[in-house]
Amino acid sequence: MNPPDFPADGIVTERARLGAASRADAEALLAFQIENRGHLQPWEPLRADEFFTLPAAEQRLAVMEQQMANGSALHLLLRGRLTGAMLGECNFTNIVRGPFQACFLGFSIGSRYEGRGLMHEALSAAIDHVFSQYRLHRIMANHRPENLRSGKLLEKLGFEREGLARAYLKINGTWADHVLTSRINPRD
Repeated sequence: MNPPDFPADGIVTERARLGAASRADAEALLAFQIENRGHLQPWEPLRADEFFTLPAAEQRLAVMEQQMANGSALHLLLRGRLTGAMLGECNFTNIVRGPFQACFLGFSIGSRYEGRGLMHEALSAAIDHVFSQYRLHRIMANHRPENLRSGKLLEKLGFEREGLARAYLKINGTWADHVLTSRINPRD
């Protein structure tokens, strides 16, 4: 199945614009990742210094473009609607078709923008897009138990807790437990 066309002007909300990631975003993405390196470190895989270089950012974005072209992911960069400043990102990855019709959601927001409801606003629109345009049945999102912000956000977005996976992902150099959540497409 071919991926649905993504709107040329992105997904627009009251305060944000979600655009499909592309290699043209390499400098902005790299600046975001450098600025938020310490902020995001507890929640992400251990990153070598090379990760924070322009060639590495360009390579990551090339992979994202390929995944979007083959329909296995949707990688979105979150920017301020009026300012164009990079606020964060959200990714719908490992899109599986057939009887499963599901994907995983991952997201991050810059430390300067936390607590303003921007990620809730953006994810509400992005999730609606994925359910309506990709026609997926299920979106799964997992978070570390101590990541209370993500847990509350997912709950507010309608994700339901399904369990706890022990030593689920290697985060910041250590195998970490994760709370498993999902949201079912209300149209199904």
